[in-house]
Amino acid sequence: MKHLLRHRLVSALLASTCLTLGMSPSWAVTPTASTPAKVLIVVSGEGREQGKTRPGFEMDEFAQAWLLLRANGLNIEVASPKGGAVEADRYDPADDYNSRLAADPQALAALKQTRSTAELKASDYRAVLVMGGKGAMFDLPKDPGLHTLLREMDAQGGVIAAVCHGPAALAEVRRADGQPLVAGRRLTGFSNEEEAAFGKKWAAQFPWLLEDKLKAQGARWDEASLMMPKVVVDGRLITGQNPFSTTAMTEAVLRALGQEPKARQPFRDEATMSLAQRWLEGEQAAVQAQLAADAKAYKMELIAMLGVYQFKNAGDDASRRQALSLMRLAEPHFKHERLSLSIQEAKQSLATVNHHQP
Repeated sequence: MKHLLRHRLVSALLASTCLTLGMSPSWAVTPTASTPAKVLIVVSGEGREQGKTRPGFEMDEFAQAWLLLRANGLNIEVASPKGGAVEADRYDPADDYNSRLAADPQALAALKQTRSTAELKASDYRAVLVMGGKGAMFDLPKDPGLHTLLREMDAQGGVIAAVCHGPAALAEVRRADGQPLVAGRRLTGFSNEEEAAFGKKWAAQFPWLLEDKLKAQGARWDEASLMMPKVVVDGRLITGQNPFSTTAMTEAVLRALGQEPKARQPFRDEATMSLAQRWLEGEQAAVQAQLAADAKAYKMELIAMLGVYQFKNAGDDASRRQALSLMRLAEPHFKHERLSLSIQEAKQSLATVNHHQP
């Protein structure tokens, strides 16, 4: 159960974000008749055996980005460092976005025959979106074709976006003046805190931790608490902290391209994590009313495990209380021994702290 729920928590996505994006900013790229609405999605080609022997890309991230871009009328190409077929880490094909992607023959064909980054021209694209997954830490930072593409995209005024471990692709890219592409720019990505909680299998083999490397390159790092959504927009550079940030990042790209995203029904994961965020922001009565009306519309196991992991990694009592409140929110709708035990341990821990306070 722990492994399954950990996988669901890490791989699920969320459109709700700490950043509210309004009208298209002044730097948005305005479409013209001579500018094809073509964007590129980059994924790692490292994966083998669904991530068992080598980590790959996150299918959940790819699926949601692809579906949103397609729904908004953009032409999409998919690339990886070596080209050809790519393999995602293990994912749940029953999730709404993954099942929809599986019904799109164009998406499946694109993943079976990705383009090599070395053969691409930046001038052919208006935006590049780099997906995450732990494989991105291995092959994307050392791909010279991708470095050239990103450098030229930046120079020509294109939009560059990356989510989760995807910002690893930016770490070694330098502008024409020799300075790191990320120097002085605000961004986010999979944080050290999140890596400590979820990256145990592969993190020891990473060339560096993403947060540490980007900070060392002069980036102005910004992050939300563990696994909460976060999107940072710095001009034409758009980054998302973790899988929960993918759809918000993609919609930020659409706005940067001068398009207001079409209205849509949120994915179930989005609705669930939006509910958790509203709960933490003080909308308890409204959240309880929604659960009373239709608790099955939400993945309460995600809220439960979010609370469990946030409590384990909390640095102060206020954060611990918030984490406990998430666990208690989920408890009536998700009965499991692990959750009940975690709630009791959290309550005892907080009681001990309060008892020893003067």
